[in-house]
Amino acid sequence: MAEDGRADPTDRQAMFLTYTGMETDLIFTQGVALPGFAAFALLETPEGRERIQTYYRDLIAIGAQYGLGVILESPTWVAHRDRAAALGYGAEALAALNRQAIDQMCAARTLYGDLPTLISANIGPRFDAYAPQGRMSVAEADDYHSEQIAVLAQTQVDLLSGYTLACSNEASGIVRAAKQRDLPVVIAFTVETDGRLPTGETLQDAIQTVDAATGGYAAYFMINCAHPDHFAETLEDAPWMQRLRGVVANASRCSHAELDDAQELDAGDPVALAQDLSAIARRFAQISVLGGCCGTDMRHLAEIAKQAPKDRAVTPPG
Repeated sequence: MAEDGRADPTDRQAMFLTYTGMETDLIFTQGVALPGFAAFALLETPEGRERIQTYYRDLIAIGAQYGLGVILESPTWVAHRDRAAALGYGAEALAALNRQAIDQMCAARTLYGDLPTLISANIGPRFDAYAPQGRMSVAEADDYHSEQIAVLAQTQVDLLSGYTLACSNEASGIVRAAKQRDLPVVIAFTVETDGRLPTGETLQDAIQTVDAATGGYAAYFMINCAHPDHFAETLEDAPWMQRLRGVVANASRCSHAELDDAQELDAGDPVALAQDLSAIARRFAQISVLGGCCGTDMRHLAEIAKQAPKDRAVTPPG
């Protein structure tokens, strides 16, 4: 716990719960249209804001029930220049929505949070995460993502989280941009069914490359948008693994290509997914963030929280 009573994103002694599956849940189970996967557009209407608020309220309630801290993720994964411009959003409107997203999470923390609750600004890749056609240099990634990060740095965000990243260069650029603004940052890589990033990099190589390029500034690394079956066998008792501190998993065992072509949601088995994540967290004591990504909903999150190691439960501040 930090001195000011807030949860510490680098605290290995506490277990946190997080959720990044809102988009697939909205599209496939609630019938909400999200062109370009742009959940941030929901912030423009009272109904949309209420939908987002419901996820925050429910996640915090699950965390409180099982003694886990909560990391709230903003709906800003594609709220950056190129992907938002394709949907008709200019820089001024985009900046306002990024700020609004953080304000809503801060309000939710005040309304519902009895246990430590972190506010995370969610940043996604510039290009398609599963087919990264644009291989940016570290400097190019720094320059590109600095636009969104500069806006978020002016809010009450606790940390930045770069999610579903497919290459070490883009991750390094995000970390470098966060470092320039003295913001804690987390990097979550996505992997294919062979446990490698879409670029072919191993998790070990990607993590070590980012650390080498940024002086080890990232608070920690995670895996997201993949089923545990895809990467569990690549995890090992080795020094580099100490930098891997979280897993935010897909419900489905399908590959990214199969999921892209799917017409129906594959929600998998919530109990089995929770068992897989619990096994990873028990095997590697540094794993302190668990959660659900594509295909998951609050059923999955409740099971994950229920089965998470309880020797690292959090306590209310104060």
